[in-house]
Amino acid sequence: MLARSKIIWLRLLGQMLKPKRLAFVEACVIGLVSGLAAVLLGQAVDWAGAWRVHLSYLYPALLVLPVMGLLGGVLAGWLVERFAPAAAGSGMSEVKAVLARVPMPLNLRIALVKLVSATLVLGAGMPLGREGPTVQIGAALANQLSNWVPTSPEHRRQLIAAGAGAGLAAAFNAPIAGVLFVVEELLQDVSGITLGTAILSSFIAAVISRLYGSHSLDLNVNLAVSHTTFFAPEIPFYLILGTLGGILSIVFNQGIIASLKINRRVLNLSLPWRLGIVGLVTGVAIALLPMTFRNNAGLREILLLGNANWLFAAIALLVQFTLIIFTYGAGAPAGLLVPTLVLGAALGYLVGATEQSLLGMSAATTYAQVGMAALFSGVSKVPITAVIIVFEMTTDFNLVLPLMIVSVIAYLVAEKFDKRSLYDLLLEWKGIHISKQPSAEGFLSQITAADVMQRRVETLSSQMTIEEAVQAFSQSHHRNFPVVNNGKVVGIVAQKDLVDIGSQHLGADTPISEIMTPEPVTATPTATLAHVLHLLNRYHLSCLPVTEGRKLVGIISRSDIIRVEAERLNGNSPEIKPQSAPSYIIHQTRAPATGKGRLLVPLAHPQTAQTLLEMAGAIAKAHNYEIECLQVIIVPPNRIPSQTPVETAKSLSLLQQAILLGEDWRIPIHTQIRVAHNVAEPILEAVKERHIDLVLMGWKGCTATPGRVFSRVVDTVIRQAPCHVVLAKLNDQRVFDRWLLPMAGGPNSQQAIKLLPALASLSTSPEIKLCQVFPPSESTPDTRLLEKSAHFLQNQVRGTVVATPVQANSISEAVLDCADQDNSDVIVLGASRESLLKQVMQGNIAENIARKSHCTVIMVKT
Repeated sequence: MLARSKIIWLRLLGQMLKPKRLAFVEACVIGLVSGLAAVLLGQAVDWAGAWRVHLSYLYPALLVLPVMGLLGGVLAGWLVERFAPAAAGSGMSEVKAVLARVPMPLNLRIALVKLVSATLVLGAGMPLGREGPTVQIGAALANQLSNWVPTSPEHRRQLIAAGAGAGLAAAFNAPIAGVLFVVEELLQDVSGITLGTAILSSFIAAVISRLYGSHSLDLNVNLAVSHTTFFAPEIPFYLILGTLGGILSIVFNQGIIASLKINRRVLNLSLPWRLGIVGLVTGVAIALLPMTFRNNAGLREILLLGNANWLFAAIALLVQFTLIIFTYGAGAPAGLLVPTLVLGAALGYLVGATEQSLLGMSAATTYAQVGMAALFSGVSKVPITAVIIVFEMTTDFNLVLPLMIVSVIAYLVAEKFDKRSLYDLLLEWKGIHISKQPSAEGFLSQITAADVMQRRVETLSSQMTIEEAVQAFSQSHHRNFPVVNNGKVVGIVAQKDLVDIGSQHLGADTPISEIMTPEPVTATPTATLAHVLHLLNRYHLSCLPVTEGRKLVGIISRSDIIRVEAERLNGNSPEIKPQSAPSYIIHQTRAPATGKGRLLVPLAHPQTAQTLLEMAGAIAKAHNYEIECLQVIIVPPNRIPSQTPVETAKSLSLLQQAILLGEDWRIPIHTQIRVAHNVAEPILEAVKERHIDLVLMGWKGCTATPGRVFSRVVDTVIRQAPCHVVLAKLNDQRVFDRWLLPMAGGPNSQQAIKLLPALASLSTSPEIKLCQVFPPSESTPDTRLLEKSAHFLQNQVRGTVVATPVQANSISEAVLDCADQDNSDVIVLGASRESLLKQVMQGNIAENIARKSHCTVIMVKT
């Protein structure tokens, strides 16, 4: 009972912890925590800033502001230097580096230090923003959560990016911009899970920010009603604004880097003293300016609401530009995006004031709003995010076209001078160069388990005893065996499990279910190698069963992944996709998946379909297989399979015949119709997608195509299909009473012997003759293989079995002579082991026999 409860609990836990489901749950938690952190930071900064401004009114500003700047800077610098040096700066570039797989710290300690130090710096009056800290805090919390609840490296990156997007969304109350920032700047990825996690986290963070911040969930109606205008004669002024925004962004970026270099090379001071000095200087500068400059957050509102003039805008642009570069160069733990919005608003206001004096069309405040996007786009190289973030802040549809114009122009102008964003420059200043080439993990993320897994798996039955398991281990080089019951994986037995038998006092007759690991960790065929490698490392495993549902379809080991990586390093990356256009499925049916394996039958001709299906049914009954019936409709090479209309009446009639036979035999029959340019590719695609164990297909027995052994289709399937292939050249009589099986000793002959009992069931009284051809020079031929095979068949077949050694110079001629003497109905052959080139040059034994024989010939290739 306890064991059953454990299995049920593990199964439920496994369903809950599916990678995608877990990622979406974590995204919700990340959005919640990031939103709360952003609210806490915002309210703390607002309270500290209001207290600072209030004191400056009560006491001399030249005393209060410099002192508070000095104290705030020194304390913030000490916290960062003492507890988390990685919290210095904006934090945006560090997050980008982590997402580019650069080993940099990003954890809960950094988040807490960033939260407190950013509050001190911004509350002390330094003209920087809180969006950088919220981005780094959100990413750090996401990374910490992914450490507490381990997930794959791919999903961890997506969750970190989602945390960063949530921080941006909460800082600006702009959830769409948070999502676009993840897609456009951080990951450059639009996969479903990236978008899903980013949307969830950004939405929840924005909701939290609105509920507990200064907003509500309802939009302000006054903001939603547009008071702006846009006229065609204004386009040149917007072009000028975009150009100026691009130029100013380049100057701004280079100024930031120059300030950092000066602080590193010239001012050889510790971080607390550097921040204390800039806080002191900033306080003095602000104290000497008009009182409106004491609230940095209020400058943008003054410009956007029209409570300013061109002189105020010019002073704001000059003073803020200088102070931002001076402050950030010291290593202040705060952001740069909000300051770029202030600078962009001041620049736009100046251009708007000029346009208003010349044309008198739009107010300068409209240009101030649009100018924010211009500088944001040029500095960060994210034009789409720039448009959306300003639109979400203003909720003004009339601004969309001007925003698009200035953002694109600013982006193009800035990129003309320097293609790198500010965050790329900051990383390069730190000696970090993010390569655009895919890393090894990125390469492994492009390959699935189905591409490299071993489809032939040695397994143990759940009914086997420990003694039988020990024998299986001794006869194999494998150290792990999946345990199956009716084709379903129920456990796994490792070599170490057998070592512990003595200490558990278990007898040799004990079933292996007592020592196996139930509900083992598995991978799906669509899982990437990066995820498989994560599972192997996380659970300290050497291999993983690959399952579709619970059905075992393959196994993948560390050596398989190492082989793929070695091929990549040698420049021999495996071809994953077919060269020609993929086939297109236009019809399919599915039966219950109750078999241990699957047998694929390509049906081409109604004359042979009935016999092939009977053979498939006999094999399926004996081996508990499901049958997959495939019909291929060929279209010309110049037509696209998915866009070419075809006639399906005959194909559907043929498949319906197969379904009816399956109902009579009580065998699951799956069907599909594919449209393709050739026959071989759809067969190979079906083998891969449906995890086929055996292909049974018709065969003409000969080919007139130069360079081919069997035929163009058959050669391709035999060479590329990762499963058994059985070819059947059917004669007109379709009688299955007398069977001739030539023995060669290779794996193909052994597989033919294993299939023969099932095929022989097509006759009520089969007569089987085994023959092995020896050269005349062997006076005493070794007939042990012949005798062993005859003994095996006598226990499996209800009929007569005769074994005869034959001496001849030509194998083909000897087999044909035996078939003629015994009036054989069927010859079963193992495929020749020679290379394809040698078979073409010298002739293939199976092909020679099939071409010259008048009876049915079945060839088996493993």
